[in-house]
Amino acid sequence: MNSLSPNKRKWIRGFSQALKNLLLLPIRVLSLGTGAKSFAGNPVIGSPLLNRLGLHVARLVLADRAMAFRRLLLSPTVAAGDRAAFRRDGFILKSDFLPAAEFAALEAEIRALRAPGRACHQGDTITHRILLDHHALAGLPTARRLLSDRRYRRLLGYVAGRLRVPGQWVQTIRSGVLPGPPDPQTNLHIDTFQPTMKAWLFLDDVDEASGPFTYVPGSHRLTRSRLAYEYRRSLGERDSPDRLSARGSLRVPVTDLPGLGLPAPRAFAVKRNTLVVADTRGLHRRGDVLRRPSDRMEIWAMARTNPFNPLPGLPFAWCDRLDLALYRAWLEHQDTRAAKRGGQPSWRLVPPAEGS
Repeated sequence: MNSLSPNKRKWIRGFSQALKNLLLLPIRVLSLGTGAKSFAGNPVIGSPLLNRLGLHVARLVLADRAMAFRRLLLSPTVAAGDRAAFRRDGFILKSDFLPAAEFAALEAEIRALRAPGRACHQGDTITHRILLDHHALAGLPTARRLLSDRRYRRLLGYVAGRLRVPGQWVQTIRSGVLPGPPDPQTNLHIDTFQPTMKAWLFLDDVDEASGPFTYVPGSHRLTRSRLAYEYRRSLGERDSPDRLSARGSLRVPVTDLPGLGLPAPRAFAVKRNTLVVADTRGLHRRGDVLRRPSDRMEIWAMARTNPFNPLPGLPFAWCDRLDLALYRAWLEHQDTRAAKRGGQPSWRLVPPAEGS
């Protein structure tokens, strides 16, 4: 191909890309029925024409209604006060969640844990996670009790709209430890178009100076203002200079909040043993770190299901094992792809000594 003229090489590359797009078109259309969210990565999801006709808004509304029905089915499992707080704010906060002795045992157990993990470097921040699968939990009796605790499972399950246990990790966030720009997670953002669940059981006190989780109360609701805003954003997000917004995790300037009818963000400066369960379709961010370096440890959970499934699933252990197997397979695939490029995956393997 090096012997070809520049114009012929350009034509061949263009033809190859067009053929690839044509062959992938059925898959990209089918992905509309999944949690796929990238405007830039999928020309169907990112199509300005289709989004002008309402594609993005239709996916928002359908996912919202499916989750509302799932939460309705699960509403008898949580207290009325918790349901009301969640409907109003988009999160549930529980201080002193565990009995003091149980929390002390859990904290000691987790701080002594030495296990392989994964780390992601973003800006000046390292996020380190250890998956709490059956291998890790074999030596963590207090953590096992937490993950099987009915109250804990039901709170997470209600917000997630699912009966099964969500993925759980020991997460440590180390801010201001790398040279580089600020952590992009400190920008106010939406995780995805669909309702999702993330939860934090904090093992450290978190103050205003140490990057607290920050959330805009009520921003999980799909109001007319929110729909109009997302409609406008969907028309040009495919070509956004912000890589994360183009991939479907919209970054939202604080100055846009009044137009959305939303209040100022709330920073969760909380004591250890506080549980926060939130819908991260709502606007949120990692708070600014004013004291560097800074780190905090937590039990972190996440669930993101098929957005258009109206049923909360089945509470079978084999389903959880299948989820974990698929998750590990995805991580190994990322490792293989990165190795072929001679680089590192986004979530790189970390041996126990480095993760401790």
